[in-house]
Amino acid sequence: MTVQQSHYEEVLARYSRAEDTIALLRRHRPYLEAIPSLRRPNESLIPIPFPLIRLHDSIAQDGLKNSIGAQETICLPCEFGAIMCEPDWKIKTGIEIFILVHRPNEELSDLLLRWRKIQVLLAKGYEWVMPFRYRHIFCDAAERIFPLFVLFDETPERVRRGLSGAQLPYVIELMGAEELETEALEELFLDAESEQPSVDRAD
Repeated sequence: MTVQQSHYEEVLARYSRAEDTIALLRRHRPYLEAIPSLRRPNESLIPIPFPLIRLHDSIAQDGLKNSIGAQETICLPCEFGAIMCEPDWKIKTGIEIFILVHRPNEELSDLLLRWRKIQVLLAKGYEWVMPFRYRHIFCDAAERIFPLFVLFDETPERVRRGLSGAQLPYVIELMGAEELETEALEELFLDAESEQPSVDRAD
């Protein structure tokens, strides 16, 4: 079986929302712990579909078909860029997570090369081209970038083996599991709220 286009499109729609993106990161604990505040998800994480960046320097490498000039705006070859922000200070943290969704008929080599191209493009200085709503946030280059691959039940086993062998994190998206994810997300926010009073008292 191959990944269905409708499933791919559904994932794009789902993870355009900060709450659902947090539910996704919950499945890979180290990334969840990077979110500044679970009580204020819409201010702590910004998911950007097909993110745009502006390069500070030109890039001309064999891994890229065409050279890219300085100050040129490009679309990164991933489905989402997840920017972490301090909700009080309205500034981004030094961690960025790039979500790559397995595309219909995409082979392991193509999927891996998308992540490698992101690493090449972000190796030098860059800045995010932010959506209008978040234009006030200072969005220079990250200190560290991380990938998260989203696969489907129909994704070939060789893709999973390849990502595991490369020690790259992935999750399996089970279509039709929205209710379970909603319950898990509500539980996550309730846990965050129940922990908050002790933090306030400690202050």
